[in-house]
Amino acid sequence: MWEIARRPRWIGGLVLALAIAAIFALLSQWQIARSVDEGAVLVRQTEVAVPLDQREQPQGPVTTRGAGQRVSVVATLADDFLILPGRLNAGKRGYWIVGHLIQSNSGVSLATAIGWSPNAAAAARALELLSAHADVVAPKTFTGRYLPSEAPQEDDFEHGVHNAMSVAAFINQWKIEPHGVYGGYLILDSDASIGLAHLAVIDSPPPSVEVQLNWLNVFYAIEWVVFAIFSVFLWFRLVRDTYQREQEEAAV
Repeated sequence: MWEIARRPRWIGGLVLALAIAAIFALLSQWQIARSVDEGAVLVRQTEVAVPLDQREQPQGPVTTRGAGQRVSVVATLADDFLILPGRLNAGKRGYWIVGHLIQSNSGVSLATAIGWSPNAAAAARALELLSAHADVVAPKTFTGRYLPSEAPQEDDFEHGVHNAMSVAAFINQWKIEPHGVYGGYLILDSDASIGLAHLAVIDSPPPSVEVQLNWLNVFYAIEWVVFAIFSVFLWFRLVRDTYQREQEEAAV
């Protein structure tokens, strides 16, 4: 077969097959570029605060319409505070102070990350200040970014450490029994409660812009790659067929 492949006819055939494969490869690259250029950019207006009950419903999972959205809720801040260790804020590890909002018009509960503290002593002091000034009577408007609940499996149960922002775990620790719960939690914007407890605002950047590929163009790109491989394989099959035919003629 090697001797047949070195004949001028088949060398020319190989050059032609490689040229065709190169053209198909360029077409595949072009289709990939089109799949990105024509991709649908999923842009959501997440930075304008909207009422939470317009995007999400209690007793249900967090939807794509609500995840990452800045929302507002009229609620009271109950005397239900927790400290979550090992939480990052702008790359620094520290403590989150977590609270319990009760929506005024429905009584539905909403877990809330109030603020961040760099050390345990400051976090404990902030918790004392918040407990002493918890407003359980006059409701006010809280704004922040709404995010899906974290899994409770992230907690270190063996050592009694709770560091996951898990709504399911909070329900069992809140002093006030909830009458319905939102599936996500709120990262609070700058608020009087944060200044009162000398807490830093938790960093919650807007969600990244998603680009949805045009999968039809991706499929076409894969087809061109298959055609490129087949052009070289076809040359190989023709050389092998010629070799087998000459072997049969020599045997006769």
